[in-house]
Amino acid sequence: MHEVSIAAALVERAGELALAEGADTVSAVTVRVGELSGVVPDALDFAFEVVRAGTALSGARLVVEQVPARAYCGPCAAEFAVGVPPFFWCPRCDRPSQDLRSGRELAITAIETAPRAAT
Repeated sequence: MHEVSIAAALVERAGELALAEGADTVSAVTVRVGELSGVVPDALDFAFEVVRAGTALSGARLVVEQVPARAYCGPCAAEFAVGVPPFFWCPRCDRPSQDLRSGRELAITAIETAPRAAT
């Protein structure tokens, strides 16, 4: 389950971003996960809950924005869903496509933080 290492990297990076913003804690991390990224959102959510313990994200929730896989067909200018397993054949003109427009994403898009306590 590689989602554990991905969740650990998300926790580490979100913690770094929070510190850069002058925050002590993170209350939410939003990530975009592409349909073809190889990441199972439920497994990522479970792994995130495990690896966040004892960190600045211990109370944080993970918000997953799922991105569907879409391809573009140059000959007819159609954009179409690829699906899983992926099928890169244009439904409009019946030609293969090699232009994947979305579906491989795996990125933090936002974090919600709490300001540092005054000392």
